Amino acid sequence: MSIYLNKDSKVIVQGITGGEGSKHTARMLAAGTQVVGGVNARKAGTTVNHVTQDGSPVELPVFGSVKEAMAATGADVSIVFVPPAFAKDAVIEGIDAGIGLLVVITEGIPVQDSAEFWAHAKSTGTTRIIGPNCPGIITPGESLVGITPANITGKGPIGLVSKSGTLTYQMMFELRDIGFSTAIGIGGDPIIGTTHIDALEAFEADPETKAIVMIGEIGGDAEERAADFIKANVTKPVVGYVAGFTAPEGKTMGHAGAIVSGSSGTAEAKKVALEAAGVKVGKTPSETARLMREVIAAL
Repeated sequence: MSIYLNKDSKVIVQGITGGEGSKHTARMLAAGTQVVGGVNARKAGTTVNHVTQDGSPVELPVFGSVKEAMAATGADVSIVFVPPAFAKDAVIEGIDAGIGLLVVITEGIPVQDSAEFWAHAKSTGTTRIIGPNCPGIITPGESLVGITPANITGKGPIGLVSKSGTLTYQMMFELRDIGFSTAIGIGGDPIIGTTHIDALEAFEADPETKAIVMIGEIGGDAEERAADFIKANVTKPVVGYVAGFTAPEGKTMGHAGAIVSGSSGTAEAKKVALEAAGVKVGKTPSETARLMREVIAAL
């Protein structure tokens, strides 16, 4: 089992002919993802050549729109590798076509644009957005939709949801001998599609996920809200990490969402909230991985 993504997911790539789109299409195919085509209105009717996981050549069609791509291929997932200025239009096109899952890798999208496409997705109710400014989602051994290295971990009982891409990779690597059901990088922008709470709810419902790692960071109150949700709704053990324990006070750090106001949004405040909900919180990624090992050993 997994959440949101499995071996049967059919994926299209918006921006498949661009540099990033082309590079990561190749990596997704190598990870076993069923990439069935791409979208670029200016290159509709052409094809791009890649190889599948077993080394067989594959010719992927390029369509003029997401709607055309879905009609021709049966795609139910799209990934957006489109520059920030055009990302809103690409996302809205995917939503209007009724794609089920839309992974937005692009960083630097204006917050107003994200707010508009988030609201549009909510109003239609058909499309789940992951991102923007995120590494995407991977169900190890089945499918990768994003930029996460597929060779750092295998399948296992841990569910992972993280604001940070690089910390996603580190946690997967540190716990690679145990493995993951699904790992999701939700992104660190102020407005994102899928939240910690969404992922926690899905992992709680997934019978193959036995324990959950949640990685947050300073700024905002997403982790505090997740703590409240865990206390009320999650029965599986959760281990947490909050990036930013050593962040200098009053400085804006890294991600656009990492804005601290007074004591609200600090790593310590988030740690206190999570621990009050029964979450074991590590002070470093490695300590967090050790705590998860103890949890898994006790199951």
